[in-house]
Amino acid sequence: MNASLSLAEVNALPLPEFVRLFGGVLEHSPRYAERVGRERPFADVEELAAAFTGAVLADTPAEQLALIRAHPDLAGKAALAGEVTPESASEQASAGLDRLTPEEYAEFHRINAAYHDKFDMPYIVCVRENTKDTIMSGAATRLHNSPEQERETALREIGKIARLRVLDLVSQGQEVKGAGA
Repeated sequence: MNASLSLAEVNALPLPEFVRLFGGVLEHSPRYAERVGRERPFADVEELAAAFTGAVLADTPAEQLALIRAHPDLAGKAALAGEVTPESASEQASAGLDRLTPEEYAEFHRINAAYHDKFDMPYIVCVRENTKDTIMSGAATRLHNSPEQERETALREIGKIARLRVLDLVSQGQEVKGAGA
């Protein structure tokens, strides 16, 4: 994704267009883009990105869990079959998860299964901030978390993912005077 919109353009978009453009910021969850779109105008790109995290954190625990579960397994069957969002496909490729050896693929399958067994959700990590090795080692560590700790960690990682996706969509360096809270 290329940063193609200025913040002023984002703030001026009709709500349906905002939802269309930002609906993929949070995996398969355009309802958050609609909530964030109603909060405009934003003073800067970081405020816009933070609004997505804020919308998630303000949601019910059931909706937060639904968002977590909307994420694909890393290097999972959906990714291999090309059935993930373009954002997820690009992010997984950035960490080399589309070029695993058979042994690495088997290890990711084992990690994914362990996560689903223990937490009833996928392992969520901001892959753009990691390598395949740090992703695997992080999973081994996080499998020792309690379900509550892992849920909080997953939501923090989703916030990182959302921030990077917003930064991909909006040109930086422009502030809007008088916007924001």
